[in-house]
Amino acid sequence: MGSATASRPRPRLGFLGLGWIGRHRLECVAAARTAEIAALADADRHALSDAQRLVPGAVCARSLEALLGRADQLDGLVIATPSAGHAPETAAALDAGLAVFCQKPLGRTAAEASRVVEIARQRNRLLDVDLGYRHLAATQAVRNSLEAGELGDIVAVDLTFHNAYGPDKPWYYDRTLSGGGCLIDLGVHLIDLLHVLTGRRAWRVTAAALFASGRRWTRDSEAVEDLAIAQLDHASGMAARLACSWRLPAGCDAVIEWTVQGTTSAARVRNVGGSFYDFTAERLDRGRLRTLVQPPDAWGGRALLDWTARLAEGNRFDPRADRLVDLAAAIDAIYDAATPSAGVGPPAGSRVVSA
Repeated sequence: MGSATASRPRPRLGFLGLGWIGRHRLECVAAARTAEIAALADADRHALSDAQRLVPGAVCARSLEALLGRADQLDGLVIATPSAGHAPETAAALDAGLAVFCQKPLGRTAAEASRVVEIARQRNRLLDVDLGYRHLAATQAVRNSLEAGELGDIVAVDLTFHNAYGPDKPWYYDRTLSGGGCLIDLGVHLIDLLHVLTGRRAWRVTAAALFASGRRWTRDSEAVEDLAIAQLDHASGMAARLACSWRLPAGCDAVIEWTVQGTTSAARVRNVGGSFYDFTAERLDRGRLRTLVQPPDAWGGRALLDWTARLAEGNRFDPRADRLVDLAAAIDAIYDAATPSAGVGPPAGSRVVSA
């Protein structure tokens, strides 16, 4: 796998799953020309045909198996399929010798995610997941303020993601396919941001409440959760609150926000006017607000383009992929805390979720 220069070819990518998100990521790579789009695969003939119009030279397939039959002609695979397929599809691609960029979640549980990361480690292949909010210019501006010590020591972090609509695909509402509801769909971004902003792991889930259609959710609930609230604490003394939902009446399309409270100042990232795409970063002082970053910011495909750049440079397994297991473990712990286990010992949700 060489760097994308005149003397060394761009990495050759396959795309598995060409729905809305897969098509958007395909368009980003095609526009940026950071990789050669060599193969496309989707069981939906219409989605496959539409994508082929963007890259008429790409080979088309109807299944992962057919695509992996050409693995020797590829360097990496971009996966944008329903969640239940992510772990086995990623594992198969890694075993075939391909680097993988997958939609979130990597696995429906920490056990699934851990198995995949271990395969990437053994096969020495670059693995990453589409956690795009860490790549916002607004998020990076807040992170820079923190690293410069402008906020003092971090005291608390508040993270919110309310989607007034919720997914439009039936599989999201089937736990066997999705792994869960709004928590695994939206909360995974918030937990990732908690790690990015604080630079800390080993957060402890101390309390959680999940709801489905206004009723308390438990593991024997037939429905997936559509509202999740959790409290996390760190041994350093930091505290964090996470809240996310589908179809919550919010007065706008979405409320997406993360605030870091420091000992001397605070900083906030928030969406503008209910937008899913436009974000601002602000420094909050006593009686004064200062804007750090304003839209526009073309961030949608930035995580994928970062992965393709690393792939072009010849990067192999990155130990930072272990954070993907941490994210899945935190999700597991929140589900556990919402339904405390019976018997002797501390509630399952009180455990440390990453080392």
